Amino acid sequence: MARFSLLFENKKRIKMKKILLTFGIAFAVLTVNAQDTKAKTTTPAASATPVSTADIKFEKLVHDYGTIKQGANGDCEFVYTNNGKEPLIINNCQGSCGCTVPSCPKEPILPGKTGVIKVHYDTKRVGAISKSVSVQSNAKSGTITLQIKGNVEAVPVEEPFPSQKLQLVLHSKNNGTIIEII
Repeated sequence: MARFSLLFENKKRIKMKKILLTFGIAFAVLTVNAQDTKAKTTTPAASATPVSTADIKFEKLVHDYGTIKQGANGDCEFVYTNNGKEPLIINNCQGSCGCTVPSCPKEPILPGKTGVIKVHYDTKRVGAISKSVSVQSNAKSGTITLQIKGNVEAVPVEEPFPSQKLQLVLHSKNNGTIIEII
């Protein structure tokens, strides 16, 4: 009998622990939701970051190399103007892969002035070109994506002179070897 009452008390304790755990989880969830509601009622003007009045305008967003030979010059330029009312600062320029390397100015571009982003593509790779460069700045437009495209043709392989193939013939006479080149 003592064993049965001990087993019954253990079941009561486990049930009580489950109830307390359930209430604890419910209390935590309600507390988190109450915090979220307070965060949503703050004024948007107080939490928003000031918007820049710098504005970037590119002459072109896509550079098409057309068809170029393998090993050709893979440089191109993207010219832009700051049409805003405060200096334009380019924070970061990033190519989509290691074969596309952009070069961005470090100094701010004053309103009304122009700047250049230079991009080098490694033309050692043969085939279609379809790469991008992400430009992050303080402009109100945010991040802008520039594109380069085209096709790189393989350079024809030239055969060495003379174009005729040499033939080597070995003859053996009385334990001696004669080499004849035709």
